[in-house]
Amino acid sequence: MNISTNQNIKLILLIFILFVTGNIYCQKSSNKKIDGYKGLWFELNQKYEHGDKYSGALATYTAKHTPLAIYAKEVDKTFFVYGGTTLEDKKYLLCMIGEFNHKTGMVSKPTIVYDKLGVDDPHDNPSILIDDEGYIWVFVSGRGKRRLGFKYKSKAPYSIDEFSQVTEEEMTYPQPWNTEYGFFHFFTKYTGVRQLYFETSTDGVNWTADKMLAAIPENEGEKSGHYQVSNTYNNKVVATFFNRHPNGNVDKRTDLYYVQSSDFGNTWTNIDNNKLQLPINKQDNPARIIDYASQGKNVYMKDMSFDAKGNPVCLYIRSNGHEPGPKSAPYEWCVTKWDGQKWHTSVVTTSDHNYDMGSLYVSEDEWNIVGPTEIGAQEWGVGGEIALWQSKDKGLTWNKTKTLTEGSTFSHSYVRKPVDYKAPFSFFWADGHSHDFSKSKLYFGAFNGDIWQLPYDMTTDFEKPIKIK
Repeated sequence: MNISTNQNIKLILLIFILFVTGNIYCQKSSNKKIDGYKGLWFELNQKYEHGDKYSGALATYTAKHTPLAIYAKEVDKTFFVYGGTTLEDKKYLLCMIGEFNHKTGMVSKPTIVYDKLGVDDPHDNPSILIDDEGYIWVFVSGRGKRRLGFKYKSKAPYSIDEFSQVTEEEMTYPQPWNTEYGFFHFFTKYTGVRQLYFETSTDGVNWTADKMLAAIPENEGEKSGHYQVSNTYNNKVVATFFNRHPNGNVDKRTDLYYVQSSDFGNTWTNIDNNKLQLPINKQDNPARIIDYASQGKNVYMKDMSFDAKGNPVCLYIRSNGHEPGPKSAPYEWCVTKWDGQKWHTSVVTTSDHNYDMGSLYVSEDEWNIVGPTEIGAQEWGVGGEIALWQSKDKGLTWNKTKTLTEGSTFSHSYVRKPVDYKAPFSFFWADGHSHDFSKSKLYFGAFNGDIWQLPYDMTTDFEKPIKIK
């Protein structure tokens, strides 16, 4: 046997090994069912006098992963994704998807779309999109180039049983939207520190090149960074509110910007329809709404929506710094809206942490915010007790109408809004101890105050959620 033959045999063996391990990897990565809804607990390990910069129940984290749930009227089901785990004594991230059947009132066992293989970081949590044919897409976030992101597609319409990987790419904080033009995807790349990008596709398989949306340095030659929240209006306009990070420092996040596009990202404008040149790379530009840097304020993006006329509305927390505790107080829940002529900002209430997160609901007659605005069992930690705030004058003034959770052992956090939501699955979230490792349960609720817990342990494929209020 000559050297060439030996090399060929080695090559064949190598290909065989890669094929087998690749298959094993795929089997491990997706399409397994889990016996219940167990949320991920996480801590950043950036410690201060009043606790970690953020830690706790982060199954529905981050605000920059959106949407996390979609109601599909064609099958009368709400499909939702979250960061889960199978373990109670170890933090181990599984990118999960579940479904709630509004006809039967039951939830399915959740499916692992992607096993993060030992990663415990909820920055890798997924987001969701449903296309016009009913196929479910799960965008699994990566973390810069260290851990790449993935796009997965269900093998059958409106089914969470099996998913196939479509892409592998640098993609963090995925925000996919289904528009009348096709798929529009806002996301982040670590080309500076956290710079904003977008891409489009007509089929979900073939995508345009990544296009940079914003990269604003503090001073010329310095690093840049941003966080954003986005949405779509009438499945045509795509828009985003974002902040900026001076010299890329996420602990200094400040200012508020707004941009929009009505032609699938080919043209971008500010609120006055003045065309913008991309990427946006100047602090003082026509997209900036509020100069919070001059006020010494930090800005934490939470959610955005549109009123009936297509005017954008943003929900965020502003504070005096990144450190948890009274040093950075007050933690003001702010709503900034465009009324057709100018921007208005109102303060809804205050809470006790920058990473308290709720969702904004805008309709013709009333606006609502659902979130952990009330102090919970773990003060100065992420989350608390959930309350409902309402405005009857299009966001100018707000009143608390309900306290949805009371006397809880753990803090409730990251209350999320499904696209085209339908009661009783009008919002969902997770609970957990804000400072110390704990188990984390998942819940959903309705505006009338009813709350259900998703079953933590399941013995059958479909079970009824547990009514707790």
